[in-house]
Amino acid sequence: MQPSIEQEGEFKGWQYWPEEPFESRAGPFYRKVDDKGVIGAFRAERRHMNAGGSVHGGCLMSFADFMLFSIAWDSFTDGSMGVTLTMNSEFLAAAREGELLTSRGEVLRAGRSVLFVRGMIYAEERSCFSFSGTIKKFSPRPA
Repeated sequence: MQPSIEQEGEFKGWQYWPEEPFESRAGPFYRKVDDKGVIGAFRAERRHMNAGGSVHGGCLMSFADFMLFSIAWDSFTDGSMGVTLTMNSEFLAAAREGELLTSRGEVLRAGRSVLFVRGMIYAEERSCFSFSGTIKKFSPRPA
């Protein structure tokens, strides 16, 4: 599945995956590559909030899962796919409506069939959520 390029607005030029129905509704989440590596982002809107007025934990976890694959994207150039095996996370600080949430991370190890990834989500400049996870690579079954 290849990403599309946003054509307008704040994230013009960033990549996203319109074929991912859940991520499109939960986010949308965006990624690009800059001189420091992969960066992901989304703008916290009212629909991302919980009753307490901060970004819902499930939204942060969905963004973190998106980032696991965004960070590891280069490991899938052989046509393989992947599924999340594990994801660990820590909530560090609240993110508020209107804030720009960004994320960066790294592949710790890329084995033949399992990838180990970690990253951090920032609300503006504040660290608000750390995550790590493993991805299981597999070849798609013929149709």
